[in-house]
Amino acid sequence: MRGGSKRALIVRLGAIGDIITVVPAARALHDAGFEVHWVCGNAARPLLQCYPWVHVIPLNDAAALTGSFGQRLRHIVGLWRRIAVRRWDLSAILYFDRRYRILTLPVRAARHVALSSRDRKTNLIAVRSYSDEFARILLDREDGCRPQGLAPLRPETLPPSPLPPAPPRRRIALVPGGASNLISQQILRRWPVENYVTLAAELRKRGWEVVLLGGPDDAWVRPSFQNLDVTDWIGRASLPEVISLCDTCDAVISHDTGPMHLAGLSHAALIAIFGPSNPGHVLPRRPGVVGIWGGQTFACRPCYDLRSYAQCQSPECIRQVSPQLVLAELDRLLEARTRGVAEPWRVVSL
Repeated sequence: MRGGSKRALIVRLGAIGDIITVVPAARALHDAGFEVHWVCGNAARPLLQCYPWVHVIPLNDAAALTGSFGQRLRHIVGLWRRIAVRRWDLSAILYFDRRYRILTLPVRAARHVALSSRDRKTNLIAVRSYSDEFARILLDREDGCRPQGLAPLRPETLPPSPLPPAPPRRRIALVPGGASNLISQQILRRWPVENYVTLAAELRKRGWEVVLLGGPDDAWVRPSFQNLDVTDWIGRASLPEVISLCDTCDAVISHDTGPMHLAGLSHAALIAIFGPSNPGHVLPRRPGVVGIWGGQTFACRPCYDLRSYAQCQSPECIRQVSPQLVLAELDRLLEARTRGVAEPWRVVSL
């Protein structure tokens, strides 16, 4: 294990996808001789604890961000007491929102970094992988040039899968909910749940097992699948367990949401569906991953500017991705795996 006498403080509370895209950059910082300390929220804590080189500093983000004035003050001051007693070589607030800077207000550091849309050095350059951009910013490398981009970094310690190994038939996991975080719902990113139902019905006709994945807030999708024989693991697995569970699946199908990123850390094939956001930012760059990006002819695609989405009432871009197209890409991925071919990640733009 590398790391050294230099100490870096990273502030990125969540969401899960954001955490996972920062991890490879944090590892690059660790490999450059830094001891990595990370202020994270309650949801991300179990996942980050699976990386033994990360020193986790937990924060009750719900109370610190959305609680009463007294709750916010108490938790923020409590954080200050833990991080202000040390001298840091780097303090990095990986947010554009300036309000997050209050979390490190008393911190003494040789170098302070915060994301900024006005400064190229600390802005996330369009289309580039978030992981590579975070590495460029943390390591203070102007061009960030490297012959190969950073791949997702699988946790070094994982619990056993809550599901047994798949039987001889195929096992496919679907992620029909998600696309929300502590602050907001981002439903424009969701592929319509009825499309997942159609896909599940087709997979069941083949005799394949269908597993539903999601968080505790995704219970609303269950009634849509009540007439199908599916294995329901929505809200029943921890974040590390989701990765282990995906390991037992042949493939995972999801839109841009937390479990998609968790599946990117697994050994399963992955089909990720996009519309208003650019897959180039977050698609896990490893073999066996396909991003399908709808709405190629739309003048408004992508509408996500790294902070918010357009006030769109009908996200036709992502609706252009049909269940039949997803099924065709799934068959192609699985056929390649059967032949022992590790297909490089790619994006299909419609």
